[in-house]
Amino acid sequence: MAIDRRTALGLAGAATLAPAAAHAATGFEGQRRADLGDGTFRNPIVSGDRPDPTIVRDGDSWWMTFSSFDAYPGLLLWRSNDLVNWTPTTAALHTPVGSVWAPELTRHEGRWFLYFHARTATRRDLFVIHADRPEGPWSEPVTLGLPKHIDPGHAVGEDGHRYLFLSGGDRVRLRADGLAVDGPVEHVYDPWRYPDDWVVESFSPEGPKILRHGDWFHMITAVGGTAGPPTGHMVIAARSPSIHGPWEHCPHNPLVRTRSRHEPWWSRGHATLVEGPGGRWWMVQHGYEKDYWTLGRQCLLEPIAWTDDDWWRPLGGTLAQPLPMPTSSRQAAHGMPLSDDFATDRLGVQWSFYDPQPNETARLRRTGRTLHLAAKGSTPADASPLTFIAGDRRYSLEVDVEIDAGTTAGLLLFYNRRLYCGLGFNGEGLVLHRYGLERPARRESQPRRLVMRLTNDEQTVSLHYSPDGKAWTRHDVRMEVSGYHHNTAGDFLSLRPALYAAGAGEARFRNLRYRAF
Repeated sequence: MAIDRRTALGLAGAATLAPAAAHAATGFEGQRRADLGDGTFRNPIVSGDRPDPTIVRDGDSWWMTFSSFDAYPGLLLWRSNDLVNWTPTTAALHTPVGSVWAPELTRHEGRWFLYFHARTATRRDLFVIHADRPEGPWSEPVTLGLPKHIDPGHAVGEDGHRYLFLSGGDRVRLRADGLAVDGPVEHVYDPWRYPDDWVVESFSPEGPKILRHGDWFHMITAVGGTAGPPTGHMVIAARSPSIHGPWEHCPHNPLVRTRSRHEPWWSRGHATLVEGPGGRWWMVQHGYEKDYWTLGRQCLLEPIAWTDDDWWRPLGGTLAQPLPMPTSSRQAAHGMPLSDDFATDRLGVQWSFYDPQPNETARLRRTGRTLHLAAKGSTPADASPLTFIAGDRRYSLEVDVEIDAGTTAGLLLFYNRRLYCGLGFNGEGLVLHRYGLERPARRESQPRRLVMRLTNDEQTVSLHYSPDGKAWTRHDVRMEVSGYHHNTAGDFLSLRPALYAAGAGEARFRNLRYRAF
């Protein structure tokens, strides 16, 4: 059945949707807001690096989390009452088990579960953690013994048994408590194939999500590769009258795909369907903002409609225009401020360590409004910087930094241990970080306390420093960083503001000020 998009959205007879508002207001200090306050919203609903969204409805609330990769604490849970305005609550994962990929949040018989893949240089596996309530506390990770698969999707069959659907069209049955497998991995689905001449990264069937609607089990799968060409990633669907198949390909595949690099969102995919306020249905997915791979894959929301023959269709087009809000409720709280006076502990909500050791939090302490960070390693590459996610194209950061003798510390934009940029100092001079390399400090007298400023203006980075926050000196090197992303350095990450301390002793940070412009 064909669907008229404007009628399904309640826009029949309405004027053409207005263009999205400006990217960010002057002085903005948190996640850019999707809710425009006029009954519409613009994407992304959660800006910055929020890939592989997984979402669960719990009464009149919705809970969502994302891949956290090498950031710990990880798997930060977000809550919303309208699907557009989201606030962070708690990080579910504290014990480092590797880079965390594509989680699955689910609730079963009153208990909450998070299934996810994690990998290190020597080990890969699927894990599960569980809790009585989404706010936690969450359990320690339990290994499932599935090293050859990623992207678990939880399902309960008509037989009452629990299953994990896996990458590549495979599936494994779970024990009743959901904490162990109950049988071998089996191949159950051969995903739909796109035409050979389409420009994609790779086939890579992954991210299976299972939904029961009407008389059918629906499987939503990502294919085409999650990065690479902007036209690669896509969403396909299949359905079956039984959890055991056979699975029928949707005649409208692919249901979502970036068809041109001129669209506002690249590599759209990895979708989950959810019932929203008032019984309308929605799809969360991720995508790269056009020309801004450095921001990572951001969380997108799109309405869908069920057809008379129980298939579904997306209604948001390219997501270039604002869309009607899921509910008419007033604009609610969203995100969090990214400036930090360090008066309270925001580890796990705003801040996370990159690739930490199990005892990494012992490096941190607070006194008054000062954050003490013990030095580690010799450069940012092995110092496990303290990072946060920024979702703006243009912003500046300032922070007061004081160092011990033997410490090098400063302010970065950090992608991974191989690729970062920024400025540090060590009491003997400044240290410039560029391309993940260090320019040796000039031997000159330097104070052990500086105010540092980093400005990211549409992927052009400028650096300033000051002894007092009043008289500023601009570093004579400016950097263009649009290539600091996955297609250059792998790892599926984003370019994040970061604090680091290397060498011996500690660095003391005060009054971090974030401003989007």
